[in-house]
Amino acid sequence: MLSLTATTLKPSILSLFTKPKPNGLSPHPITRPVNPSPFTVSASLIPASNRQAPAKQNLYQPFRPPPSPIPPKFRSLDTAGKIEVLADRMGLWFEYAPLISSLYTEGFTPPTIEELTGISGVEQNCLIVGAQVRDSIVQSNAKPELIAAFETGGSELLYEIRRLSTVQRVAAAEYIVEHGFDTKGAHDLARAIKDYPHRRGDKGWEEFDYNLPGDCLSFMLYRKSREHRSPSELRTTLLEQALEVAVTEKAKKAVGRELHGYSDEERAKEEEVKIIRVPVVRLKFGEVAGASSVVVLPVCEAEEGVGKISEAPMEFESGGEFGVVEAEKEWRRWVVLPGWDPVVAVRRGGVAVSFRDDRKVLPWNGKEEAVMVVMDREKKTVEAEDGYYLVVTGDGMKLERGSVLKERGVEECLGMVVLVVRPPRDDDDEWQINDDEWD
Repeated sequence: MLSLTATTLKPSILSLFTKPKPNGLSPHPITRPVNPSPFTVSASLIPASNRQAPAKQNLYQPFRPPPSPIPPKFRSLDTAGKIEVLADRMGLWFEYAPLISSLYTEGFTPPTIEELTGISGVEQNCLIVGAQVRDSIVQSNAKPELIAAFETGGSELLYEIRRLSTVQRVAAAEYIVEHGFDTKGAHDLARAIKDYPHRRGDKGWEEFDYNLPGDCLSFMLYRKSREHRSPSELRTTLLEQALEVAVTEKAKKAVGRELHGYSDEERAKEEEVKIIRVPVVRLKFGEVAGASSVVVLPVCEAEEGVGKISEAPMEFESGGEFGVVEAEKEWRRWVVLPGWDPVVAVRRGGVAVSFRDDRKVLPWNGKEEAVMVVMDREKKTVEAEDGYYLVVTGDGMKLERGSVLKERGVEECLGMVVLVVRPPRDDDDEWQINDDEWD
């Protein structure tokens, strides 16, 4: 217990600081008692055990060097010992491979190491990179039997898949072991996996599965076969190889069609697709900026549902000297398109519906990319058999041809589709529609 006592100053002391005026009055009259009773202030000390001091944060973090790739049994070796291990190949290849990098840091050059150990510069690089690839596969918790397959050799195989991601490395390594690939086979497989995404838009690209190394390799052979005239022995050989390594049924069918031709059923379907007037156009970079006239449309996302489409403004016009667009009500998302005739013809009720994946909305083979469907909400009645309409199905919204809808007895839809717009891309003009096709 801590006790404090405070008392007021006596009048005699106060008088030293306050001089009376000639009339005897003090300039600051005292309004409180001259001799107040002393008062006591008490404070209780809280035991140290009950007080909660703020936790101290250790902001200093000492430097921790990365773990050494050299196995523990080789870490104590001096330079001469490392050279001896490499020269005699003492241990497994991925164990002594880090010793080469260690010698590099000590100032040794590849020719010097080759002279001392007999390991060529190319083999040195192959051992170092192969060991790093193997470590990434081990850290990905791959199957023990897969890791064991590269214990006694295989650095040159792992070197070939160095440019792949960790997941792709595991899949490629499994495929290499399963099919007994040599260095060239591993090189072709890694190249096929790496090259596949860049071939988007090529014929048959969507028929193969990017997640399966066999399908990637099959597509590379399939694509190479199209570079040769038909019929030719080399083209047939490439297609036979592609059919042999293909995994999915879609890939096998695509290769089979190229090798043996279409069946009667597939040929009839193909001819039917060819006669359909596809209202699809791909935007070009800078096309909107260079257009002499543009059209502004409200945009709805397909994920927002049918209700959002009905809420979009029906009337919106541009006027005045600056062409200011005025809508009947506020709207959050708009898109500007060139003044194409099909879009300009929609005077009232035009709206654009955006889809993230065209395969879920188009009745033909899509390209696995976003599309924007422009439709006229004033034309909800299904009348034109060769026209396309946006309808609601169990899987969401989808484009259907008028003749198909009439066969099903569907009389009304969300609106008639006047155009399907694809995003701009430099490497694909396949779906670009000429002006004379709008007649």
